[in-house]
Amino acid sequence: MSTPEPTTVTFAGSGDAFGSGGRFQACIHLRPPAGDPVLLDCGATSLVALKRQNLDPGEIAAVFVSHLHVDHFGGLPPLILDGQFSRRTAPLTVAGPPGTARRLTEALELAFPGSSEVRRRFPVEVVELTPGAAPVTVAGVAARAWAVEHGARIAPALGLRLDFGGTVVGYTGDTAWTDALLEIADRADLFIAESYSWDKEIPYHLRHADLLAHRDRLTSERVVLTHPSADMLAHRDEAAFELADDGLVLRI
Repeated sequence: MSTPEPTTVTFAGSGDAFGSGGRFQACIHLRPPAGDPVLLDCGATSLVALKRQNLDPGEIAAVFVSHLHVDHFGGLPPLILDGQFSRRTAPLTVAGPPGTARRLTEALELAFPGSSEVRRRFPVEVVELTPGAAPVTVAGVAARAWAVEHGARIAPALGLRLDFGGTVVGYTGDTAWTDALLEIADRADLFIAESYSWDKEIPYHLRHADLLAHRDRLTSERVVLTHPSADMLAHRDEAAFELADDGLVLRI
């Protein structure tokens, strides 16, 4: 029996909002064996991060956005305009929490006034993911969303679970511990978890201590940490889980 082709996961950006450790902001590139690549989050530095890793932004079929903070969402205006200037024709779908369509228009106007009304060579579609709803297929990927605890005021923050035809990736986004993370990680091939601090309590963020406390309840095949602050980076040699760096490539 032949071995299935892997899904390639590249951490183009693995950092927090403040560039701790010189890292790019959240931008995780996933290339399935069949179909076009997608992104998990698109922080403000994402276009540079993708090009640093020689990943073509024009190939990206969809961006799954966990929440509407700049370090997870702010790279969309440059990504869209780059597509316009590079004569992209393939459609782009942005899938995120309720409110994403309005916030994307506002972000485009804030970053590049008039850009939300420009006639593009390619369509940009927005799919708003309802927490707790049945999976929605976006660019060939079955996506399911959970509400998580990140204190979002305008739109809910999401944890996400993406199914690439049998290969499953779970993602916490930014959140304090919530038992919803157990469902997101449940028997996933890869669980990508925020580990913002080591053991210091930061409102609405995960600590390494939280993940360690629930380690026996996480049933994913693999756990990889991301979004570390300077505090977490100072303890990386003590971490119980693998911590991603910019440029880390996994095949799952």
